[in-house]
Amino acid sequence: MGERYSTVSVTFQVLPGGALGGEIRVPGDKSISHRSIMLGAIAEGVTEVEGFLEGEDALATMNAFRAMGVRIDGPEEGRVRVFGVGKHGLKAPVDALYCGNSGTSMRLLCGLLAGQGFEVRLTGDESLSQRPMNRVALPLREMGARIDTATAGRPPVAIHACPELVGRRYEMPVASAQVKSALLLAGLYARGRTEVIEPAPTRDHSERMLRAFGYVVRHSGNSIAIEGGGKLAATRIDVPADISSAAFFLVGASIAPGSDLTLRHVGVNPTRTGVIDILRLMGADLVLHNERMVGGEPVADLRVRHAPLHGIDIPQALVPLAIDEFPALFIAAACAEGVTRLTGAHELRVKESDRIQVMADGLNTLGIQARPTEDGIEILGGPLRGGRINSHGDHRPAMSFAMAGLRAQAPIEIDDCANVATSFPGFADLAQDAGLRLRSIDA
Repeated sequence: MGERYSTVSVTFQVLPGGALGGEIRVPGDKSISHRSIMLGAIAEGVTEVEGFLEGEDALATMNAFRAMGVRIDGPEEGRVRVFGVGKHGLKAPVDALYCGNSGTSMRLLCGLLAGQGFEVRLTGDESLSQRPMNRVALPLREMGARIDTATAGRPPVAIHACPELVGRRYEMPVASAQVKSALLLAGLYARGRTEVIEPAPTRDHSERMLRAFGYVVRHSGNSIAIEGGGKLAATRIDVPADISSAAFFLVGASIAPGSDLTLRHVGVNPTRTGVIDILRLMGADLVLHNERMVGGEPVADLRVRHAPLHGIDIPQALVPLAIDEFPALFIAAACAEGVTRLTGAHELRVKESDRIQVMADGLNTLGIQARPTEDGIEILGGPLRGGRINSHGDHRPAMSFAMAGLRAQAPIEIDDCANVATSFPGFADLAQDAGLRLRSIDA
């Protein structure tokens, strides 16, 4: 199974009330940080990265490429230098590559390593070892990859040397940026054209970054395609603040009376802004300032003030654009007037935890009527009482329930929060600085 990142038990204790205010900058975007290492490693030349997320998920990707012979300096205050070895310069690692809690690391590595001339094994912690990998393994096998998984398509994953991949057209049954990215990375090593058809738009960081490294990506409607055989040239990458990390504060400031908070330099890629659109539909007072382009990615400062929220039926088109932000949005729904309904989000059941069930259980503990469904949830807003929550080791529910303290009538304790460090190092300190009455206790 592998070991978890941390053997330390962390509990969040949140006192009720308070408001969020001032200006903050959340850590760098995790998706972009992962990809900066992956593409920088197989590019020619030295790639300079600013704003790299120094969380355990992104560091797992960094360590994997170091184990394959890539020199990487840093991270030091978000600065990283990746000394690219070219597309065919990776070396067989001595041991299995440990991906920790990071599904992104494992799934994207499956694609990038499928066309290599060596064998490699990918492992993860207990949580990752329960997550489905066939969604990338099956289409990669159709390209000629030799990939084995454990029972029911779960990790560990064994990737065998492959003399040649063959590009193909693949229609994804479920919208997934990780599947799309894995296939495009494999396509770099494939003969001919690799084309992915999306049933709905998903985050497009891979396509944007491939172009930044000088690789031609063709995008037409719901089709994304590349030709194999090209090269990547080193570049400079400025990683914007992660909108998934900003989401907790967007929700917190929306629900807490007296809040007026500005989040600086947040990535507002249109394939990631579902959380903004959903909060605005619920009545949130959320304004974008200083909109600009940084390294091919749109960035803005987000100002959010308290506003009364109301329940909505979340539009299906926004679901893939906010898939990681739903735990935070469920807290907004709990504080909204009326019922909020989510459908079409079965993906949430196979994240680091079953996020639908974990959030429903926690909301019920806090006195909120939350009814899970197969692919979503119904939440009736109401007063939040205090209570003890089990986050099941999943960072996003942990941080979401921390924000619930802003509207709770009594203290909230959240157990099993150590994995918050996977995506948001320094969360507790930043939340305290913004006005959340939070204590983080290590046992």
